[in-house]
Amino acid sequence: MFERLDITEKRYLQLEEELQDPALASDIKKYTAIMKERKSIEKIVEKYREYKQLQSSIEELKELSKDSDPEIREMAEMELDENKARSASIIEELKILLIPRDPNDDKNVIVEIRGAAGGDEANIFAADLFRMYQKYAESKGWKIEITNSQPTGLGGFSIIEFMVSGEAAYSFLKYESGAHRVQRVPVTEANGRIQTSTATVLVMPEADEIDAHLDMNDVRIDIFCASGPGGQCVNTTKSAIRVTHIPTGIVVSCQDGKNQHDNKANALRVLQARLYDKILQDKLEAEGKERLSKIGRGDRSEKIRTYNYPQNRVTDHRIGFTLQQLDRIMEGKLDPIIEALIQEDQKQKLSGEESKF
Repeated sequence: MFERLDITEKRYLQLEEELQDPALASDIKKYTAIMKERKSIEKIVEKYREYKQLQSSIEELKELSKDSDPEIREMAEMELDENKARSASIIEELKILLIPRDPNDDKNVIVEIRGAAGGDEANIFAADLFRMYQKYAESKGWKIEITNSQPTGLGGFSIIEFMVSGEAAYSFLKYESGAHRVQRVPVTEANGRIQTSTATVLVMPEADEIDAHLDMNDVRIDIFCASGPGGQCVNTTKSAIRVTHIPTGIVVSCQDGKNQHDNKANALRVLQARLYDKILQDKLEAEGKERLSKIGRGDRSEKIRTYNYPQNRVTDHRIGFTLQQLDRIMEGKLDPIIEALIQEDQKQKLSGEESKF
């Protein structure tokens, strides 16, 4: 482990030297790549330096613990015990930091939520999930921008797509992809019977030019009127944008921006993210790994999490984690679930298991 840490620190110093090269100012791609790599190992280097400083202090305290003055010896031994405990704690932190990092963790994300099985109630649940993520993002200081939505009656969405911008957004939200199941009495149910419905969530890292090159010659752009529920036109100008990537057939629509220019920019950002996601999935297939769908078909059996309203319970089925705090979760207090998922992911990677996420 310490050999790896030494190599990482040397690489960090090398990157800092490269950043001092004046010629780098004219090569934006190279500059961006160096900055990304530097940032990816910065925490490891800082923690390793803290560990080495602590080890120097431990050696000094060992000498002081042999001092002829009993008060100095006692003070040194107390500090020595504290430093040894801190040193052991830092080693555990370093083990986690050395886990191969998802290169997308620092990226912004693009999220798509769709009503799936359950008709109107599934669409209402999709809207509830959107509000949950909106409040979670607010608690993290992240910014949310809706790029496309198809509202339905009773305040639901058949689909809503939005971008989340903020520090390490993907590292937290990447665990949310999958089918989410709700159990409750719908507002549409006159007899008070509990119904089970689902909505699917897809989380993609925002891509940049380095990740996925988008050739505009491969893109067809169509302009149309934005529309509200039931096809009602919400404005009289053609501001909504539909972009089609001809080689792959990927289609993205954006209509929630302030104008045609904003919608076009957002549509291209979403398209680039979808292309990057396709590149990642193709890479997994090329490496011979079985590709599991992130969101499935939205069937009730293909669930990652259940939200049970009568019992105020939420259960994440991937890790068997249950909380009797559904009301808080729906208010955006997602940290207990996200933290449990992160810890399980780290545990699997430390033990050499293939992560289930």
